Amino acid sequence: MASSLYAFDDAVKKRFGARYLIGVDEAGRGCLAGPVVAAAVILQEPGRKPPLDGLRDSKLLPPLKRELLFEALRSRALCRGVAAVSAGKVDALNILQATLVAMRRAIMACLKASPVPLPLETTLALVDGNRPVPGLERRQQTWVDADALSASVAAASIVAKVTRDRWMREQDALYPGYGFKAHKGYGTAVHLEALRSLGPCEIHRRTFKPVRQLSDVQ
Repeated sequence: MASSLYAFDDAVKKRFGARYLIGVDEAGRGCLAGPVVAAAVILQEPGRKPPLDGLRDSKLLPPLKRELLFEALRSRALCRGVAAVSAGKVDALNILQATLVAMRRAIMACLKASPVPLPLETTLALVDGNRPVPGLERRQQTWVDADALSASVAAASIVAKVTRDRWMREQDALYPGYGFKAHKGYGTAVHLEALRSLGPCEIHRRTFKPVRQLSDVQ
């Protein structure tokens, strides 16, 4: 499985004449609480490191495997960057624009963290989805379901997901009763019941329908 994802990356690099592929993905876009988090990852060049066993879209991985791959990517990635946009900013911008802002910041952080020069002509950002990242002074290519096809984007999906999940677990202690440790802000039955009982807290997205409806009632 992992080898086919690496082969996809090689094909994309060959098609667009790029040496370095920046995989870009997000986590938490559909949540009712917490930030949207984006990650950008450039994997080590083929030959320097073997394919990372088990690498795939974060949504298809159990939590423990995601954590193990997250740690493995510390050495298997040439560089990586992460950025978060808060719930308040999500409300101010809308979730699409907030996601694109997070992606751009993550890409810039990844480029800044690179231990080697990354000239414009050698890099291509492969962005999961169908919306290009505004204001990005690098070549980019959008690709729907890239997290299931590309090793670099799958790696970014893992970094974004684990980073966000860890942050949401920390919020569980700060906002007891909502169950953030379990559902990470998604609209589960337990979360919705807690919202009805406790009302929204500081990290809820007030413009998202279930939260907005409760706010209107209260």
